[in-house]
Amino acid sequence: MTRGSALRRSRGFRAGFTQLLFALVGVALGLALPGIDRGPQVSARLVIDMLVALGFGVLGAIAVIFSLLILVVQWAHTTFSPRLTLFREAPIVWRSFAFAVGLALFCGTAALAIGSGDQVSLTVPVLTGLLLLTLLGLLRRLQVTAFTSVQLAPVLQSVSDRGRRILESLYARSGGQVTSDPLPPLSSTVTWPKPFAVLQEVDAEQLLTTARAANAVIVLHAVPGTTLPHGAAVADVYGAQLPAAAVLDGLITGSERTFEQDPLLAFRLLADIALRALSKAINDPATAVQALDHLEDLLTGPVATHSGQPLRLTDPDGAVRIVVELPDWEDFLRTGVDDVIAAAGNAPMVLTRLRTLVKHLMSQSPPHRRELLTRRLAWVEEGLASGFPTLWREVAGDAGGPAEHRDGR
Repeated sequence: MTRGSALRRSRGFRAGFTQLLFALVGVALGLALPGIDRGPQVSARLVIDMLVALGFGVLGAIAVIFSLLILVVQWAHTTFSPRLTLFREAPIVWRSFAFAVGLALFCGTAALAIGSGDQVSLTVPVLTGLLLLTLLGLLRRLQVTAFTSVQLAPVLQSVSDRGRRILESLYARSGGQVTSDPLPPLSSTVTWPKPFAVLQEVDAEQLLTTARAANAVIVLHAVPGTTLPHGAAVADVYGAQLPAAAVLDGLITGSERTFEQDPLLAFRLLADIALRALSKAINDPATAVQALDHLEDLLTGPVATHSGQPLRLTDPDGAVRIVVELPDWEDFLRTGVDDVIAAAGNAPMVLTRLRTLVKHLMSQSPPHRRELLTRRLAWVEEGLASGFPTLWREVAGDAGGPAEHRDGR
């Protein structure tokens, strides 16, 4: 939701446009290069045979791309979380596919363009060889990306890094804005008129232009990542009248959450990974501990100093035009930690790590957040005391705990 950012409407459109562009370039090169009649010439028959063989061989590269895509997505769904789409959305996947399509079309078009000629420019086989080497390089990078996407540590790091970028862009921007200037009178409330959808992005630039032209203020109640059932309140318009369609046109929706602007998605994914690791089918508490390491890092980032004020976006004249009610610190704590606490009853390693996490947050949080953390600390310590009394006596004896737990009760 940063002003001036070029927000993208659809991943499918971007992928399709990339494939179309490479296809057109391949056809154009295939038509143009055989017409070069200067410079060294080679046998046309040999070049045609090479082009036909390579064109059919590229189909194998396309099969490899889709095989990796299907396998990695399936692995991520069964091992990490069905909401994890890092590899599927990686630009290298669709760029490799688009390049392979373009190369196949180039080979077929060039072979037809050469036709029954006896000689063809050396440029054709040389460029074909360079394109083939480029495709091999893309396939190698694709395989490395696929292998990385099925390893725990890179996945956790990637989720954490993406989440941190979103939090820094939203909460660092809103942290110092404590102004509470009164809004104009309420004009209308915009509701979601369509079937269930997920708000993926907000086209802030479009909404700023719309609100400025109407001299209105748009207060968004839904942030990216929010589900929009039919009839849900999406925004309030203050000041001048503004058609509901003008507000809805600035909202990019889809069937699933995305990383572009969703502040809670990284917390949801890290919690998902921890919960799957704690399930009886997997029983891998060490993985849950690794996920908690990254959750703690995000909880001590920009959201820890957030003032609680909504994000206010202004037009070039400095007038507030968009107000976004961002998730507060309790939302992040509830999304990232609460479910893990509830699922960690049989995992002393995870309970101990949760206790350390909560106590660390307490040491860095302002007083008004202590009550939230105190309740969660009591929840964790109750699980340790009731499920693992020996461990709890050791932990409480070293770090200090409630008196009723220190004596073994």
